[in-house]
Amino acid sequence: MPLRRRELSLSLQLEDRQVATVKLWSDEEVEAVPAVKAVFEDIRAVRKSDFVNNFWRALANQPSLLERTWASVKQVMIEPGVLDPLTKELVYIAVSSANSCSYCVHSHTAAARAKGMSDEQYAEFLAVVGMAAETNTLANSMQIPVDREFLIG
Repeated sequence: MPLRRRELSLSLQLEDRQVATVKLWSDEEVEAVPAVKAVFEDIRAVRKSDFVNNFWRALANQPSLLERTWASVKQVMIEPGVLDPLTKELVYIAVSSANSCSYCVHSHTAAARAKGMSDEQYAEFLAVVGMAAETNTLANSMQIPVDREFLIG
């Protein structure tokens, strides 16, 4: 098989089966490390689900990072605030799209749907994200100065 064809074949195989750059911890491995086990138990309790996704399983490689990140996520995304839970998820999806984080786009789209997002809301949301991306690119490319009226202070 010529090199280019083999590269394409390997690429397609990797697309079908994503490969993490770190170990994703199994439940058996989690049980052996008390700090990781405690965070996973809290994730399950807070989310009222036995499912712990791959993001947390990857962070388990660094228990202190896992603990810190979960604490921050709970504070920002779960604790009540002035933004409703669906709005928080939509903001998360928009930022994840801008940062090209496919994992977070998928994860937080699922979370938004679980929080009641309809197909119509998602379609309109994507139109807004697409419009913002387009006009941001135009404004940045043209280096348009910010109007004084838009400045605070």
